[in-house]
Amino acid sequence: MKNYKWLFWLVMVTPGFAQAALAKSQYEKQDPPRELTEEQAKVAANNYQKYCALCHGDNREGHKNDHAPSLRSKSLFESGVPHSILRPMSYGRHGTAMGGYLDEVGGPMTLDETWDLTYWLFWQSGAQRVKLSENPVHGDVPKGAKIYQQYCTTCHGENGEGITAPALFNPSFLAHNKDEFIRYAIEQGRDGTPMLPFAETLSEEDIDNVTAFIRSKASAAKITKVALQAIPTPDQYVINPEGENAKFELDQGKYVSSKDLHAAMQANKRMVLIDTRVTSVWQRAHLAGSVPFPYYSDIESRVGDMPKDVLIVGYCSCPRAAAEYVMEKFNDAGYNNTAVLYEGIFGWMNLGYPVVRAEGLEVIDEELEGH
Repeated sequence: MKNYKWLFWLVMVTPGFAQAALAKSQYEKQDPPRELTEEQAKVAANNYQKYCALCHGDNREGHKNDHAPSLRSKSLFESGVPHSILRPMSYGRHGTAMGGYLDEVGGPMTLDETWDLTYWLFWQSGAQRVKLSENPVHGDVPKGAKIYQQYCTTCHGENGEGITAPALFNPSFLAHNKDEFIRYAIEQGRDGTPMLPFAETLSEEDIDNVTAFIRSKASAAKITKVALQAIPTPDQYVINPEGENAKFELDQGKYVSSKDLHAAMQANKRMVLIDTRVTSVWQRAHLAGSVPFPYYSDIESRVGDMPKDVLIVGYCSCPRAAAEYVMEKFNDAGYNNTAVLYEGIFGWMNLGYPVVRAEGLEVIDEELEGH
């Protein structure tokens, strides 16, 4: 959201301006969550580095890849523990690069581990939890829309799609978060990030209006559950094993375009397709014939006797960070014939190329089109 230069002057010359605007911020405090044992904290810290640091940063600073938000903002953890952190971690953000990490949906962590990681993040933040109402925030939606367009589009996008900040109109975001959580973020900002506290800029009424506008974008679209297909074994990794080897002129020595990859797949070229995202999102939609091979996988325990003469193409939704990371692992293991899909799977779909669900049906429903 935009930082106006006149704001400092206004606060300085208008006694009580900021204090009056912040009046609604005196939220009741609530007890902190349970403390972790030394072993639980150790496992949680390791899980963060293994599963989260690639996008959220080694020090939880955020925006390492794919504009993943900061996970050390006190205001986030004041208002968001546990469910606003636990739910997206467990089930992902449908339509974004954030996959579900709970084993029940194909992720690598147990329910206890996701809870422990949620609380580990809280204790790292140094925040103190506040109580937020479960009641809806009422406001003037058309007025909120105008305010959103004035202050929010630069970072969050005109259609709430997220540019350098989270996608606010995302169905999963709106389903997982109460109105007061959204309002608190607008009012208090996200310390340590470009998100300023708008209690110093907007009236309480206008903050309500923006909150109501964002809430109005909630979708009742049904998210289809997908059955988990058996993970292919190394001898099944190669697609079109009798075909000619796929060959590409790689951009910068490592990137293949969606157009060229799709043409090779249509021509039944021999290759290996590696989906480097968490398995839960491979279930939802993936390139036909691709193998779920999350970026945190151990290569030596997975590849067996997979041939080293075949081209391995990796893709993710970052659009390239996880795929590049995994292809470097393959290179280190002696697999030097590798490539990375430049646009990632979201770019692939936006260009109109097909994907399949885990059970092998083409994805044609509106939930995935355009993502």
